[in-house]
Amino acid sequence: MPNSAIQTKEVNTTAQQNWWENAVGYQIYPRSFKDSNHDGIGDLNGIREKLSYLKELGIDFIWINPIYASPNIDNGYDISDYQAIHEDFGTMEDFQALLNEAHALDLKIIMDLVVNHTSDQHPWFLESKKSLQNPYRDYYHWADATKDLPPNNWQSFFGGSTWTYDETTGQSYFHVFAKEQPDLNWTNPKVRHEIYQMIRWWLDLGIDGFRVDAISHIQKEPWDFNITDNQWAPFMNVSGIETYLQELKAIFNEYNVMTVGEASGVPHHEAAAWTGDTGYFNMIFELEHCERIGDLGHQKGSVPHLKYTLNQWQTSLADNGWNALYLENHDTPRSVSVYGDDSPEASKALATVLLLLKGTPFIYQGQEVGMTNYPFGSIGEIDATDTIHFYHTLLEQGTISKDALAIATNWSRDHSRTPFQWENTLHGGFSTAEPWLKVNDNYRMINAAQKDLESSSIYHYYQALIRLRKQTDALIYGRFELLLPEHPTIFCYTRTTTTETWLILVQLDREQTTISFPNSWDYSDWKEILTTTEKQPLTEQMILSDYEAHVYRKITS
Repeated sequence: MPNSAIQTKEVNTTAQQNWWENAVGYQIYPRSFKDSNHDGIGDLNGIREKLSYLKELGIDFIWINPIYASPNIDNGYDISDYQAIHEDFGTMEDFQALLNEAHALDLKIIMDLVVNHTSDQHPWFLESKKSLQNPYRDYYHWADATKDLPPNNWQSFFGGSTWTYDETTGQSYFHVFAKEQPDLNWTNPKVRHEIYQMIRWWLDLGIDGFRVDAISHIQKEPWDFNITDNQWAPFMNVSGIETYLQELKAIFNEYNVMTVGEASGVPHHEAAAWTGDTGYFNMIFELEHCERIGDLGHQKGSVPHLKYTLNQWQTSLADNGWNALYLENHDTPRSVSVYGDDSPEASKALATVLLLLKGTPFIYQGQEVGMTNYPFGSIGEIDATDTIHFYHTLLEQGTISKDALAIATNWSRDHSRTPFQWENTLHGGFSTAEPWLKVNDNYRMINAAQKDLESSSIYHYYQALIRLRKQTDALIYGRFELLLPEHPTIFCYTRTTTTETWLILVQLDREQTTISFPNSWDYSDWKEILTTTEKQPLTEQMILSDYEAHVYRKITS
């Protein structure tokens, strides 16, 4: 059983660090977190209701997905008014109350900043469409085209062309996501001025930072750019982007807030330029570890690739920069389903890997209670635009509907967007009304209320891990080293300072496996601090199975 007691605590002699380095974050997808007004949609007052739950968990800040006014073509990532709250979520007064109550509990609030694109219903774009001479025309990317011949053959992330033709003006506008999400033209200084004013408005309101969405896409190649091997290359980390990122950084530095860049297309060996001593953000989300293996419709996450990728990022940012750590978010399936078998054991094993790495961990809502993927039975249960598009594309290609559904939903974003399972009551306690997405039927066994019924719950194990990482500098700043790198299911690493070493040993599989450590080690030096099963002394040869995890500590001076 878990045992997080440490007899001696390393004194923190490290110079004062940025607060986020010692923090644990919690991501909230507000539409699915908690419904306070019984309309089937989560809201700001629902988050307020659960602040004590989050404080008890031990987290330090909350990242809230977009709550701005929006037509909701892409669930809030298509913003029509940056300085208004969507009516589904409440009012600006509700947000201010949330901010004040969170701060009273010493919880910080991080907002989503979406500035690669707006909604096509944003006043800027409505003006931009009116004529070639409109003052807002150059707020977006327009190019000569015909209805049947776009300016180039670039493809969007959501499928189809990056261009949509406008009959009124006889040109096409550019969008890397849905056609309802036109990209802003960052080369226009007026656009940047408007964006920077908006950023300052939110920071002056008192928020504690931003997760900056899709920021690596704001610079585009010339329209005649020739694509070779990477179809996203024309709008992913394109040269010249550094000018705009430096301007953003200057504003963020004025307020000393936390910033996390979603840096798609930034490889590990370039990460320090984005998040190092002279980088643009405090940390960045990488997307490289999310590789899939297996047959279409039955794909799982690759544990060897997870180990390989996280090792690269830990190593590349070892001395300069900082990692933003996550295993799941609003754009990915549930990690316990991707890398595990939906069991509490797998949830705890993955939590052990995540929370003791070097960097700032982000827990996604429901991850701390073991929420799993949803068994979608029809495309009508899906809301995600990209999943629906993929499904219909498969049908057009001749795939039978059953197989098309399995393939399209296998990795759907909606797995992580089903409503939070609070308790064993109607709709999982999320709402008294029919929710906007169906609640997984396993809410009867998997829910937050289980923490009050089981001392060995996943929630309590997360608490133990969070407490543990905050008790010693080694689990915050200690050097990372991957052990047993070639093992297909064992994730083992050390965190080391001059005074102590921690060894994190996790089996990410149900099958039994035997591993060996160097015979030169003095195994009597190691003390087991935390485990998901029965305590087991560290020895030269060990047998592990059933997603078990062990955390050991050795004092070196």
